[in-house]
Amino acid sequence: MNDIRRIGNMGRMSNAVVHGGTVYLSGQVAIDNRGKSAELQVEEVLSRIDALLTEAGSDRSRMLSAQIFVADLAILPTLNAAWDQWLPQGAAPTRTTIQAVLASPAYQLEIAVTAAL
Repeated sequence: MNDIRRIGNMGRMSNAVVHGGTVYLSGQVAIDNRGKSAELQVEEVLSRIDALLTEAGSDRSRMLSAQIFVADLAILPTLNAAWDQWLPQGAAPTRTTIQAVLASPAYQLEIAVTAAL
């Protein structure tokens, strides 16, 4: 188990797990901006992803895949505009976007990422 590093371990889950040259992020939500606009929530979630990837020793240019869950597909234009500006040119990961009921109605999206170190 020494080859597994857990970041932000909260008992039930970790915010990120690093193993074998890969970092796995749990689904990130807009904790500080819950209940606020889609723009603010997207901005916070992307910022949380950046912070966790940095702490793990990676960055957004090394993302392999992203799973995006949205409460309402109507936020896709907002999400995609922010995503396109945030994502480095030529570094698009695989991506799945699903409409889903999230853990709280105050959350408009949740994004889980896997990245190389």
